[in-house]
Amino acid sequence: MALAYHKDIDQYTSFSVWKIEETAEELLAQLQLKEHEISYLDSLNNGKRNLHWLSTRVLLRRMMFTDSYIDCRVDENGKPYLTNFPHFISLSHSYDYAAVMVSRDKAVGIDIEIIKEKIERIAHKFMDNTELSFISGQDRIEQLYACWCAKEAIYKLHGKRNISFLDHIRIMPFEYSGQGSFEATLDTGSSVKRLRVYYDKFDGYMIGYVSDNYEEQKDHL
Repeated sequence: MALAYHKDIDQYTSFSVWKIEETAEELLAQLQLKEHEISYLDSLNNGKRNLHWLSTRVLLRRMMFTDSYIDCRVDENGKPYLTNFPHFISLSHSYDYAAVMVSRDKAVGIDIEIIKEKIERIAHKFMDNTELSFISGQDRIEQLYACWCAKEAIYKLHGKRNISFLDHIRIMPFEYSGQGSFEATLDTGSSVKRLRVYYDKFDGYMIGYVSDNYEEQKDHL
């Protein structure tokens, strides 16, 4: 397992991306799993799903810089959390890569996706006409992925299933440049939150990430 990409967002928040090169057995040997985790792992009958689950946990362990057992669970909405550490976390994976974002002081969200042209066929399902109107040019595929990853990252940060990409998360117009940021809003019906989302294109993949601290993120522009 090789570190492919790492970024410190601030003194409390960072993310890493790892290339998955090990077998499931090699990854498993690096973890301390309890019975409930082994049972869940046994229920994953797809080889790639096993690798993704294991690799995010191994990467999380390395990012936490600890030899202690990390009790990583998911709540009723599918949001991962730690029971024995105070950190906020977000996990993602796509094909040969795993991504983990960790913060000591705020909620976070991260998404990584392999870039494929087929996203154009489903763009209308996660972006409205106003958003689609600023998608143009030769980088439109990459820009669509930046939008998708941003909405996925915001969804993970929010951590509840009462929102949809199309109806509740809105991307503000931006010019795509391979790496950058843009503003987005999350409208839950009871409140509207403004967030700054960041994106990086990496080795044929797109990474989108966000933390629940707009003013601090604003300082990094």
